[in-house]
Amino acid sequence: MPTCRDMTELSTDYLESTLGWRARLGVWWHLVLCDMCRAYYDQLAKTLQLLRGRPLDGPNEVVEARILATRPIEPGTTP
Repeated sequence: MPTCRDMTELSTDYLESTLGWRARLGVWWHLVLCDMCRAYYDQLAKTLQLLRGRPLDGPNEVVEARILATRPIEPGTTP
């Protein structure tokens, strides 16, 4: 059975049904037994559901600004 730490990595794969049957069973059993991981999983599932329902027409200005802020500034360019 996966640990709580493992669950943070496996939850998305579990939601997307990309795990093998043994890993899927282990995740399912962990979710039955662990209230904290079940709450994390439920929150992740709701977030993914909300994101899938939103159209991605163009770049979000806030997200674009954050992406640009993390890029290194090359000499001779303006930020």
